[in-house]
Amino acid sequence: MYKYTPVDGYTTYEGKGHYDCLTTRLHNGDDVNEGHTTMGLTHFLPGGGSHMAPAPCELIYYCVSGEVTITFGDGNKVVMHDGDSVHMGVGTERQIDNTGFVTTKMLVTMTK
Repeated sequence: MYKYTPVDGYTTYEGKGHYDCLTTRLHNGDDVNEGHTTMGLTHFLPGGGSHMAPAPCELIYYCVSGEVTITFGDGNKVVMHDGDSVHMGVGTERQIDNTGFVTTKMLVTMTK
């Protein structure tokens, strides 16, 4: 089974703990058999981001364009630019901050 999602078929939702951003859902795992993968595209305005929280599932962040700083619960930070990605396990504490001057687009892949 498959599900095609055209660009005008994205849905928006409120990302828990997110601010100054637009979160969209491209694919929901529940739509395809017993799927386990969900993908979203988040647009973080300059200064936007998310508060420190544990990852509810396995996550991959891919920076499509712009700049975001990911701060981890252990104090380490990575600054992501176009084409950079980070993979996190369940429970990883992380915070997102758009530290650039333009809206950042980030693909988010979530696995149950």
